[in-house]
Amino acid sequence: MTALSPDAAAPDTTPGATPWKIVLGELDEKMGVKILEESVERVVATMPVEGNRQSFGLLHGGASLAVGEAVGSWAAVIHASTLGKTAVGVDVSATHHRSAREGQITITATPIHLGGTLTTHEVLITNDAGQRLCTLRITNLLMKKK
Repeated sequence: MTALSPDAAAPDTTPGATPWKIVLGELDEKMGVKILEESVERVVATMPVEGNRQSFGLLHGGASLAVGEAVGSWAAVIHASTLGKTAVGVDVSATHHRSAREGQITITATPIHLGGTLTTHEVLITNDAGQRLCTLRITNLLMKKK
C-alpha cells in the first residue's frame, strides 16, 4: 500500500491547514506520471502506455494498479491533511476491463467516503478515447502524523 514515506514532503498537521500538494515518488517519475488536477474532490493524472507495457505489448496490469493506488492514496492524503492527519493504504482492489497498446491513460480518483478515520476512493483509468480500462477501489486509514 502507498504510504507517506519519512522522506516525502509531509502534510501540515494543523487542522484546517492548506491541503497537501502531491510530490511524485521515484516509481511515479519512472512511469511518466503527470498530475493534472489535485483537490479533496478529485485527483487526475496521466501516464503514457509506452514504457509501461508487458511482454505482449499491452499496458501492464501492475502498472495500472501502481498508478491507480498512487492517485487514490494522494487523494486520501490531501483529505487527511485538511484534518491534520496523514493516510496509509489498507486495501486496494481492481478490475481490468480492456487493454491498451499505445497512447496515454488518464487516472481519476474521486471519493466514495471521506471520513475522519477512513477514506474510500474510486479510481478510474481510461484511454485516449475515454473508454474505461480499469476500475480500482482503495481504502486508506487516516492517522495522526508521527
